[in-house]
Amino acid sequence: MRDIIKLTCGNCGRANYHTTKNKRTMTEKFVIKKFCPAERKHTEHKEGKISKG
Repeated sequence: MRDIIKLTCGNCGRANYHTTKNKRTMTEKFVIKKFCPAERKHTEHKEGKISKG
C-alpha cells in the first residue's frame, strides 16, 4: 500500500514537494536533499503526512 507524503523543508518549514511511499518496505521517515525555492538552495526535506480530510 502506497501512501502520499509531503516533503517539507527542514529550514523554512514549507511543503514544497509531494510523492508516494511504500510503508511496508520503508518504515523509517524519508529524508532527501531537494531544492527549496524559498531559500534558493538545496536543503534537507523531511517526510510529513497529507491529511485526507
